[in-house]
Amino acid sequence: MGVRWIDVGCGNGAFTDILVERCAPVDVQGIDPSEGQLAFARSRLAARLAKFRQGDAMALPFPADSFDAAVMALVLVFVPDPAKGVEEMVRVVSPGGTVAAYMWDMLGGGFPLDPIHVEMRAMGLAPPRPSRMDASTMPALQDLWTGAGLEAVETREISVQRTFAHFDEFWKINLEAPSIAPIIATMESADAEALKRRVRTRLHEDAGGRIICDARAHAIKGRRPR
Repeated sequence: MGVRWIDVGCGNGAFTDILVERCAPVDVQGIDPSEGQLAFARSRLAARLAKFRQGDAMALPFPADSFDAAVMALVLVFVPDPAKGVEEMVRVVSPGGTVAAYMWDMLGGGFPLDPIHVEMRAMGLAPPRPSRMDASTMPALQDLWTGAGLEAVETREISVQRTFAHFDEFWKINLEAPSIAPIIATMESADAEALKRRVRTRLHEDAGGRIICDARAHAIKGRRPR
């Protein structure tokens, strides 16, 4: 309670909402390069406290020692220079402050969209991939945090499950992903149906027809030395 937070790469404000709801912060600043995403974030309940502004994770628009905690939620692999992004979070937190992040295990099969991406690639399609997927591995995260001079570094693997009432629900929801929707839109209907069949075969349906998908993220936190 009473902590000053910065949410780096806040996107549409989903994680910022959680910060405001669960952490009782005194101040929250959300930073993202996309004005479209920020516009949506400003419509959320979090906006009653949080302030959202456009900015670069590698050049945060705040002076040193402005916050007690900095977090990057599912963002690090999109930062062109992850080390610089971590250094910036360290710079803007006060001595003794916390720097934390979590990221899907992009190289270890933990990404929620992997069932679709794998079949797309098998069909010769090329869904876009973040430029720094290597930053999602646990050893890379540990190197980034210790390399930035952070102390008391702790890591955690987070396993999650998403349950869909049936395959059509899974397909409809995941087809909205920005790495999938534009490609599907350009496919011949027969090819799109073939992809749909391949993905369905890959997934397991329980006796009630539900689809349960596993995903995995890597989390890390450290403390700026006093």
